[in-house]
Amino acid sequence: MQRFEINELAKEESWRLFRIIGEFVEGFDSLPAIEPAVTVFGSSRAGRDSSEYKMARQIGRMLAERGYGIITGGGPGVMEAANRGAAEVGGRTAGLHIELPNQEGPNSYASLVLSFRYFFVRKVMLVKYASAFVLLPGGYGTLDEFTETIMLIQTGKVRPFPVVLVGSRFWKGMIEWLRREVLRPGYIDEADLNIFRVVDRAEEAVGHIVDLVPVPPRPSA
Repeated sequence: MQRFEINELAKEESWRLFRIIGEFVEGFDSLPAIEPAVTVFGSSRAGRDSSEYKMARQIGRMLAERGYGIITGGGPGVMEAANRGAAEVGGRTAGLHIELPNQEGPNSYASLVLSFRYFFVRKVMLVKYASAFVLLPGGYGTLDEFTETIMLIQTGKVRPFPVVLVGSRFWKGMIEWLRREVLRPGYIDEADLNIFRVVDRAEEAVGHIVDLVPVPPRPSA
């Protein structure tokens, strides 16, 4: 009878599957407590004196005051600021931290911290429990979340929800490029540019979300 040796790499892949399932289960079990929630993205490198940090803190606070939970990637910069603003008024906050080499731990303002090894699992959680997205200036991670989210809305893979880009000066060049190089040749439709809205003030961002996805009234005791 022929004997088959189990490849060590195959063993590792099998155990990885269990780790992936475990991360999904933890997120599914924990994050409903944050709903209804708004996910806030932006640069982890934004200093505490920067306009982006101050704006994210204000948005986090204003959303929490209106009954929304705040979900972020759990890191420093804009993520810390949004969690901080919500925490300062007793709001529900979550930080979905990704394990990376030489990366700081999660910020101290998230009341619920989940740690992820796999980016794609974390992405599911950032979208699944969000009633809206707010994106402030950021790097590759922020741009990745923006393009993936509007693609999911465009293709009907997730329900349409508000996507708010904060800071017209930062986003202007990309939107002009989308119109010139993507819309004009017909790679997207004009309606696809209406999936998101660009604002410059915290009041505009929060007002747009409240108008489209108001917090449902809590049942009376």
